[in-house]
Amino acid sequence: MTFTKEQLAENASRLSVQEKNEKLGRILREMGTALIAFSGGVDSTFLLARAVQELGDQAIAVTAASETFPTREFEAAKHLANQLKARFVTTEIREMENPNFVANPVNRCFYCKDGLYEHLGQLAKANEWNAVICDGANMDDLGDYRPGRIAAAERGVRSPLQEAGFYKEEIRQLSKEMGLSTWNKPSFACLSSRIPYGSEITLQKIDQIDRAEGYLLHLGFHQVRVRHHDTIARIEVSPEDFARVVAHHAEINAALQEIGFKYVTLDLFGYQTGSMNAVLGAEVKANHG
Repeated sequence: MTFTKEQLAENASRLSVQEKNEKLGRILREMGTALIAFSGGVDSTFLLARAVQELGDQAIAVTAASETFPTREFEAAKHLANQLKARFVTTEIREMENPNFVANPVNRCFYCKDGLYEHLGQLAKANEWNAVICDGANMDDLGDYRPGRIAAAERGVRSPLQEAGFYKEEIRQLSKEMGLSTWNKPSFACLSSRIPYGSEITLQKIDQIDRAEGYLLHLGFHQVRVRHHDTIARIEVSPEDFARVVAHHAEINAALQEIGFKYVTLDLFGYQTGSMNAVLGAEVKANHG
């Protein structure tokens, strides 16, 4: 089932949050069996919780371990699935074996998601689940550069939250009302998104990013990105956290240099989703997003 951006936007504008939630329930029930690509983030957790409510054991959560998905996030996803009493399966994908992904072109996300959805399709077939594969994309994702959406469309993956017209803040609102611990969880994207396009993705870079972000999270920062510019670590945090970074500048600098960066910088714009896309022109976004 495919909808244009205009159709989705029109649907979202005319429905209340409660009406969207009711529509989501109908969408899930009509599927019968849903395989949720479950990352443990705000969106996929809400989607899984609603799918469990509507479908019970016919809602299947699948979390894929990979080189670019931090262990802390993988373990958190397992914990959340257990809390939701969801039917839960783990699997593993090898992104670093795909040369198109490693080369890190501007449509890298396409190759990442295409490999994931192909794997989930094979998993569903092998287990005879006859399930509709679903992701957690919401309405806000329509306004960003998302080559992975092309992969989803080509693989027949559905986005129930988009179909129901949900925006991120509405998902957070209902998640809070449902008592989901993820209602205020920071946004997260795979660690490869911290590496500039055209710069090869390596396990060393991924490890450096993972350790650097883990260190900053341990210090108590809520929303964090460490962008990897070879010898330079560019830290993104919310502007209200700038003073705390400066207050801890010596220890942060020492820790990130020990991890392998020569220079440590603070981005004065602050955290922003998809900041690596700033270098892309409109033509690139139109052709790949």
